[in-house]
Amino acid sequence: MTKNLLIALIIAFLAPIAAYAAAPVLKFRPDSTFHILQVTDLHYIHGDSRCDSVITHLQEAIRAEAPDLVVLTGDLIYGNARESIRNVISAVSSAGVPFAVTFGNHDDESGLSRRELFDIISSYPGNLTDSVAGIPGVTNFVLPVLSSDGTRDAAALYCFDSNSYCRIPGVKGYDYIKSGQIDWYRSESQRFADANSGEPLPSVAFFHIPLPEFAQAASDQSIPLAGTRGEKCCSPALNSGLFAAFKERGDVFAVFVGHDHDNDYATVLHGIILAYGRYSGGDTEYNHLGPRGYRTITLRESRPSLSTAIRLSTSAILHPLTR
Repeated sequence: MTKNLLIALIIAFLAPIAAYAAAPVLKFRPDSTFHILQVTDLHYIHGDSRCDSVITHLQEAIRAEAPDLVVLTGDLIYGNARESIRNVISAVSSAGVPFAVTFGNHDDESGLSRRELFDIISSYPGNLTDSVAGIPGVTNFVLPVLSSDGTRDAAALYCFDSNSYCRIPGVKGYDYIKSGQIDWYRSESQRFADANSGEPLPSVAFFHIPLPEFAQAASDQSIPLAGTRGEKCCSPALNSGLFAAFKERGDVFAVFVGHDHDNDYATVLHGIILAYGRYSGGDTEYNHLGPRGYRTITLRESRPSLSTAIRLSTSAILHPLTR
């Protein structure tokens, strides 16, 4: 074996280890809080003047909020896929904050597949986006958050690929989270519970397309909404049972989605918070809410409890909810 070949083999062996070692570790702060900034529906197009201020406002929001994690819940790009995804991810990565991505139904419509987009995202520092093999979708993964003393997992953040459009003959509209994804969640939920003395680990979930339960909650006049409901809930026609699985497992107490640009409300159904992010993009798609914005989320350690609100690009704070 030549010296050069030996060096190449050593580098190839050590590279994944180095990448793993460099991955950010999520941890509750000394004051027992963990801060998340949800960004959704940027619909960013590289070189389009309608997007000129999108990146600037995104970076300003990250600086102002100083979150522990940025979660981008889909429909990040709307054209010029390679340049657009690099612009968006570079803006987040350069802020020095860990970030994670779940895909929306439009992300892979601009020339790159979900897998190709995932590979680009994975090349940036601070990335925590993962993709569990053997189940539908590309961005299915879970992120544990350590306790403030670093001794145990105190919370879990589930990210799902909510897929795109239903392919079942005779069923129109958006796709649903599949049974294989739900089985994976149940397995991970049990694993965390086993390590937590058999108790469910407080958890939240992020994905793009809202569950049918969002429409159920919005149609019940007795359930208050914190925020604006400017359009009907565009959820899948079929209900695959993810919400029921959350209730059965008893760990996920909040769900955060995007997709519907004229909704930014949060509500509670059967004890689970159901919340939209705020449309974060430019004028490449519809948005009648006014200034673009983001959702802030503050988790509390070891309790299924959080505070959340909408932060506008003008720095105004709207629709606070604590539960």
